[in-house]
Amino acid sequence: MESTGSVIFLVFRLLGSLALLMYGMKTMSDALQKMAGPQLRHVLGAMTTNRFTGMLTGILVTAAVQSSTATTVMTVSFVSAGLLTLAQAISVIMGANIGTTLTAWIMSAGFSFNITDFVYPAFFIAIILIYNKRRRTVGDFLYGIAFMFLGLGTLRQTGIDMNLGEQEAVLNFFSSFDPHSFSTTLLFLLIGGVLTMCVQSSAAVMAITMILCSSGVLPIYQGIALVMGENIGTTVTSNIVALSAGTQARRAAFAHMFFNLFGVCWILLIFQPFVNMVCSLVGYDVTMTKEAVGQEAFLANAAKLSFVLAAFHTCFNLANTGILIWFIPQIEKLVCRVIKTKTDVDDEDTRLRYISSGIMKTPEISVLQAQKEIGLFGMRIQRMFGMVQNLFEMSMKNPADVDKNEREEFKKLYDRIEKYEGISDNMEIEIANYLEQVGDAHLSDETKSKIRQMMREISEIESIGDACYNLARTLHRKQESGKVFTESQTKDLMVMMQLTDDALTQMNKVMNGRKEENSINETFRIENDINSMRDRLKSGNIEAINNHQYDYAVGTMYTDLIGECEKLGDYVVNVVEARFGQ
Repeated sequence: MESTGSVIFLVFRLLGSLALLMYGMKTMSDALQKMAGPQLRHVLGAMTTNRFTGMLTGILVTAAVQSSTATTVMTVSFVSAGLLTLAQAISVIMGANIGTTLTAWIMSAGFSFNITDFVYPAFFIAIILIYNKRRRTVGDFLYGIAFMFLGLGTLRQTGIDMNLGEQEAVLNFFSSFDPHSFSTTLLFLLIGGVLTMCVQSSAAVMAITMILCSSGVLPIYQGIALVMGENIGTTVTSNIVALSAGTQARRAAFAHMFFNLFGVCWILLIFQPFVNMVCSLVGYDVTMTKEAVGQEAFLANAAKLSFVLAAFHTCFNLANTGILIWFIPQIEKLVCRVIKTKTDVDDEDTRLRYISSGIMKTPEISVLQAQKEIGLFGMRIQRMFGMVQNLFEMSMKNPADVDKNEREEFKKLYDRIEKYEGISDNMEIEIANYLEQVGDAHLSDETKSKIRQMMREISEIESIGDACYNLARTLHRKQESGKVFTESQTKDLMVMMQLTDDALTQMNKVMNGRKEENSINETFRIENDINSMRDRLKSGNIEAINNHQYDYAVGTMYTDLIGECEKLGDYVVNVVEARFGQ
């Protein structure tokens, strides 16, 4: 009974230490991205002039933030925004695969000696820094490192306490597989992939593999097969998640999976020679057996296996990148052929492009995704206003001269504007919900302030959509009534609408550019022109009605259109002010 209880305790300790490891890595990665998020984004945008600088950028950024997912998602967002080509993105993703191998080296260092004694001072310093507002992010970083190494140290000790090397049942299970058999390699490769998909963490599966190998239970060939399976498992997960995402996100996820699948295929052809080469680099003797050298020497040799796994992970990704980096144009053509662009513009307009995938797990960089989605929201709203302008031109014809086909075209366009109004309502809600989820995370004060600004932006942009729909409804009412504007009214309304469109153009320039490259003054200038024209046209309208140039009903619809354009201009100013933090 006591033996069963101790086994259960060890299992829970194993699971708990894995949880500590995963939490520590997540906390450390989030803190690093809080400290360097904007700079990393600028590096990604600037250092991808060719495939080699792109690869180097992927390595550096991923090694810095300890998250290939964050690097990949940032890269995808730049592709979607047109800042990077898909080919450049593929080179960055290749680099990210190399950069993420640093995690395995950190873990292997944690398994080589007892590091838990050193984590407690880190916890103490971290908690002091966390309560210091200015140094809170540094405290989070130290906190994450301390938890990560505490998890690694506990894992190492748990592996020792489990005494797997003396457990006959475990030894017999793994010895029942022929380490030199190709089918065994494929089986463990499959197990590694499935495990990674289940636990959603290649680091956790790598830690388990290191425990099994360093205790002398799992032969190195099966251990490396598990590592290869982890590489595939993590890309299958991202591809499943990307199914609901935009075209570029799906292409990038597929390119990532192709990279790892191709690598596994050619490694399997030279599996044992490649593994033997890596073992010789680390100084591990593949041929050593417990019976030949004794328990102590065997375990000392097995202790090097955590470094062998890390070295294989690095060599595999370096060699694979060395081969595939020359074929990036061909990979780009392949992924574009497999995943085609949707041609239905209306369907594309009904869905979020940047934040619907669920891939993003890092709050600080999620804000970038939301900002790009808001920029897209603004462009869709201007497209909606362009439809209103077209509707206005169609409504200027004398109803007596409009045939059945033209009436149907007018109705179709009006229905499309009404549909866009519903889309804008849904976009506001979805982006707001996303920002609320991001806002629940542990964020820097600057990012929290940015989220508040973005909430205001989407509210005002949605109000622009309402104004566009109100304009369309007025034009629809005019069409149904059979009323006609005078030539002077038509010209004035065309000028007013052009000014409104200029305001929207300037708004989108600000929303999709860097703040320091734009000025709020141009928006104010256009708004002043709109206000001046509104005052002049409204006073002129009263005079024209009094002089019986047109009836009161026409004058009401005329002033409704003028007033709605002016309101739309006010909403534009509010969006730009929110963007500039005013």
